[in-house]
Amino acid sequence: MTSNTRVVVIGAGLAGVRLARRLGELGVPAVLVSEEAHTPYNRVLLADVLAGRYTPEVIALPAPAEITRGRVTGIDRAAREVYCADGSVIAYDTLVLATGSNPVLPALRGLFDPQRHELPDGVHAFRTMDDCLGLSKAVRPGVKAVVIGGGLLGVSAARALARRDAQVVLAQQGERLMERQLDPSASKLVRRHLTDLGVEVHTESRVRGVRCAGGAVRSVEMADGYALDADILVLACGVRPRVSLAVRAGLAVHKGVLVDDELRTSDPRIRAIGDCTQHDGQVYGLATPALEQADVLAELLAAERGAGAGADAAARYTGTRALTRLTLAGGDFFDLAAFGEPDPRPGDDVVQLADATRGTYRKVVVRDDRLVGGVLVGELGTVGALARAWEGAEPLPLGRAPLLHLLTNDGGS
Repeated sequence: MTSNTRVVVIGAGLAGVRLARRLGELGVPAVLVSEEAHTPYNRVLLADVLAGRYTPEVIALPAPAEITRGRVTGIDRAAREVYCADGSVIAYDTLVLATGSNPVLPALRGLFDPQRHELPDGVHAFRTMDDCLGLSKAVRPGVKAVVIGGGLLGVSAARALARRDAQVVLAQQGERLMERQLDPSASKLVRRHLTDLGVEVHTESRVRGVRCAGGAVRSVEMADGYALDADILVLACGVRPRVSLAVRAGLAVHKGVLVDDELRTSDPRIRAIGDCTQHDGQVYGLATPALEQADVLAELLAAERGAGAGADAAARYTGTRALTRLTLAGGDFFDLAAFGEPDPRPGDDVVQLADATRGTYRKVVVRDDRLVGGVLVGELGTVGALARAWEGAEPLPLGRAPLLHLLTNDGGS
């Protein structure tokens, strides 16, 4: 494979691995560069590894046989080369950035050791396999764990730690858990589920600082002056696109690396997919858009090279209507899904079904005879039918009977 035909993919997460595999199937070999020492894995399932439900091997991705290990430090666009920290140089014809995202580390007093410029012992982000394995090693029954962040990641981490018999406190600055995805009623059920597991949940609670002794975390200081004892602190404050490599290369970047419908950056020789991208003003940070982008780009690159019989040169990425799903499995199985706009506007129709005894909740929002959003907690038998109705954006039949049918009929999921 010569440099004038070579596709180099930086990043071996869901997007990068999917692209490399699809290119291989279409007859276009690709060089996949990964800075992690681990076999590529499904990051979505890290909480299940932390909870002890899966081993790391179970969440491994079916990756290409050959992966180049190394941390890319720079891109020479004129020479079409990437430079690695070990001094190696990789030539490319087309470069694909699939660099993912970085965890957001909050500006807390005492969080960083000024001498070592590292997180104190016991403080963990929760983004990589190393983060997960470090947490797993630290967790033991009775250990005091504080999770900062009540979004999807924070809820998953708190639940996993509770399953390992840790004493867990979750601190969320917003007024409710998973407020980006869920309405107040659904959020209340998530809170009840965590509380039933023994998690102490604090909403509208801002963390001010971290107190350490001997280089290790000892407590977390709240804005109201209250202190939470902590042997472990988990930072689950969200993620942001990993764009430093693109910025240094002079590519157009806003929140993420800007790409068009053909996943091209401002340099036509460089494409980008996955969490690091911003398409049509949208940064997704979810698995489904990353996989769809990888599939589109594989078709385009194969067609450009005359490879892959039937490769679609007209393939375009026009956005994803993404559904958020969280499965908290185990003896106390809990499942939820959210899509579109769960909070209605004035004039919208809303249909809700709630069962307080069983802890289930279903809600859909209809605007101008179209399904625009929904939330399901506890039982997801209808999620398939609802998702199809939402993704299709077709007018619904008049009346509430069809909506009630969608909410109660579990066929087709």
